[in-house]
Amino acid sequence: MTIRTALRGGILMVAVLAAAALSACQSATAPPLEPTVALADAGEYRLGPGDAVRVIVFGQEQLSGEFSVDGTGQIALPLIGGVAAKGLSSRQVEERIAQRLAEGYVRDPKVSVEVLTFRPFYIIGEINKPGQYPYASGMSAVTAVAMAGGYTYRAREDYVLITRTIDGEKQERRAPPNTPVLPDDVIRVPERFF
Repeated sequence: MTIRTALRGGILMVAVLAAAALSACQSATAPPLEPTVALADAGEYRLGPGDAVRVIVFGQEQLSGEFSVDGTGQIALPLIGGVAAKGLSSRQVEERIAQRLAEGYVRDPKVSVEVLTFRPFYIIGEINKPGQYPYASGMSAVTAVAMAGGYTYRAREDYVLITRTIDGEKQERRAPPNTPVLPDDVIRVPERFF
């Protein structure tokens, strides 16, 4: 065996060990791969503090208008006061408002609730313009990356880390780029190791 052959074998061994070490580091720090990140939550939009809605009470112009969901999750309406909206769909809020109005204020009320402004989502990590962005219905993590100026040259493009409130608790999960984004989500694009 020549010195050159021994040197090549040594360099090859160091390269294999370095690749194995990087692979171990990467899998030790990333949360387990989840095929979905609470996709059940990505169905019908749920209201929360910071959303703005338009409430229309048909035939009652003075009761209609644009309102915000406050920090306690309520919408303050004329006559009936606060109506809980946090965690409810616009259809559920319509039913609550109609029920409250029917309690001696309006006979057979017909109510419509439309979301005017959604809460934002946040994106950080290996993207060109990290920050807060307005949510749009039906968006995915990859469209959020596009809104934020695309990936940097160091970005890992095969998954993102999404922090989302699930059952009242903030949880971070690894998810594919086509995962739906929700308001208040924090999307983190990790750095690739090589």
